Amino acid sequence: MKKVVVALFLLISSLQSSMCQIGAWRNYLAYHDIQQIQAAGNDLFVMASNDLYQYNQQDQSICTYDKVNGLSDTHITHIRWCQQAKRLVIVYANSNIDLMDTNGNVTNISDLYTKSIIGDKTVSSVRMDGQYAYLICGFGIVKVNVQRAEIADTYSPTHPDYPTSLPAEDNSDYDKYIDLVRTLNPGGPKYNYFHRMLVVNNKLYTVGGGWYQLANFSRPGTIQVLRPDNEWDIYQDDFKPAFASTYHDATDIAIDPRNENHVMIASCSGVFEFLNGKYQHNYTSGNNNYFTAATNRDDPDYVRTDGIIYDQQGNLYCLNSGAAYAIVKRNTEGEWSGFMDNALVDKANRSMRTMTGSILDHQGRIWFVNAHSDNPSLYCYEPQENSITKYNNFVNQDGTKLQFSYTYCVCEDLAGNIWIGTDVGPMYLSAEEIADPSRGFIQYKVPRNDGTNYADYLLSGISISFIAVDKAGRKWFGTNGDGMYLISEDNNTQEQHFTESNSKLLSNTIESVAINNNTGEVFFGTSKGLCSYVSDATTSNDNMDKDNVWAYPNPVTPDYTGLITVKGLSFNTDVKICNASGTLIAEGHSNGGTFTWDGCDKNGNQVASGVYMVLTAKSDGSKGTVCKIAIIR
Repeated sequence: MKKVVVALFLLISSLQSSMCQIGAWRNYLAYHDIQQIQAAGNDLFVMASNDLYQYNQQDQSICTYDKVNGLSDTHITHIRWCQQAKRLVIVYANSNIDLMDTNGNVTNISDLYTKSIIGDKTVSSVRMDGQYAYLICGFGIVKVNVQRAEIADTYSPTHPDYPTSLPAEDNSDYDKYIDLVRTLNPGGPKYNYFHRMLVVNNKLYTVGGGWYQLANFSRPGTIQVLRPDNEWDIYQDDFKPAFASTYHDATDIAIDPRNENHVMIASCSGVFEFLNGKYQHNYTSGNNNYFTAATNRDDPDYVRTDGIIYDQQGNLYCLNSGAAYAIVKRNTEGEWSGFMDNALVDKANRSMRTMTGSILDHQGRIWFVNAHSDNPSLYCYEPQENSITKYNNFVNQDGTKLQFSYTYCVCEDLAGNIWIGTDVGPMYLSAEEIADPSRGFIQYKVPRNDGTNYADYLLSGISISFIAVDKAGRKWFGTNGDGMYLISEDNNTQEQHFTESNSKLLSNTIESVAINNNTGEVFFGTSKGLCSYVSDATTSNDNMDKDNVWAYPNPVTPDYTGLITVKGLSFNTDVKICNASGTLIAEGHSNGGTFTWDGCDKNGNQVASGVYMVLTAKSDGSKGTVCKIAIIR
């Protein structure tokens, strides 16, 4: 029986190599900036861009490490090899400690990280002495027994036992091996900066962000593109702009719908144009009358553009904060024009100072927010009518005046509601509120279902930094410090809450979210780099047939313990799993174009070996296609 099953589905199983298991995490970390090197026999451990990889000089293999494949934390600040214990001491920025051998086995020592201590726990240096590592902190010294994987002692400068003489910090391996390490290529992006992202044709396009989003912290201008083969294209970043002083603080990215190799970047130095990864032009106050320097800095090169976006016809729109024109347009013929309205004026006849987050809704309207605390507000620009509507009547459906300081983002859900993220939670405009700005906003009420008839506002009090909607209509809410929330389409159920401590999420601070609706992979741009999670929602098919509906893994082998996935379904498809005799085993509905099955019957018992039929029907009752799943126990 097993041989027959394997033969039947040998062709189908070849598709598995390109599929990601639902629920899987992945990190996409930079290893560009080499900071520390530690030799361990034939192996070299390299800390680069605050991440870690291992190079074996004998077989020339490279292995990268992160939270997905062994490490306990992220953002490494020190590595030191303990020869006596044959372990690498790894210290993180939050004072967490890992010990790792050359085979990648990791032991965590979290005592310093978790213990409440008066004083600064930040580790400034690590000194090795036999089996002991001495961690120099702001409050004193921590002595770690690397052999026994425990903290042996702590010393305060005010106590008489404080060590007065310790070995010097040994950095000789860096000088010895830096030339060799510079020739290595562990892969990954160049920077761990992902302020804005979008997916086009299975490619993830990203820019790093910068100045005003990050409390005056400037970032180098960069475009990093993740291809479907998981290799990175890093666009040219060593050019000298013709009219801007520098290329830095890239705030947003737009891909030309007529040519995906034609890319436009908004930045704090104006707009930059790239073709096939190479710089072409920049547009700023020095060469374009519609871009003017922002008023809040005495710098003619500070042209604060953001929210750059193409419409479906190929016209480009860009927000221009603190300037004479709030919205700048470039039509398909390459001609520029500017738009201004009293609703967009802030001070001195200049536009709002922090306009950001442009989206194009299903009717072709452009929505964006003003993220400045002086005037948090939402705007809708009608390109066909060249008109603007301002929404700043922040009163909810109960007549309560909403008090908050920031509007960070805007998003449209599958029902056409317009959501915004604020520092006190999310809220939205329904079709009626869109038509009448005086009606205010809706804070969704989640029933408590405890018999009291009470309800709570959705994610009330949580600062929402980014919102994305998947093909099942669910909302992904990124936050400023509270991780990621996944909320059901009807807003009543919290399906996931990912944090640093309960998942592989790199950071609780989320800058951007992008979804590949073909694969279900959800990308999180965090304050510590890029990671992703494979969700169970993908783009649906209008028509289901044997060529576009399939299941994986197939066959399901005895060692597989994950979910079985059926893809290529229509929206909200009714799915039934039956055995060879036609008995109903399991049933449910698709999320977008995806359905998952745990391989168990209705009673929660694992099904036996055999071939199982997947029967589908559309939400209108019409029958869909049938596929088969082979299970080997």
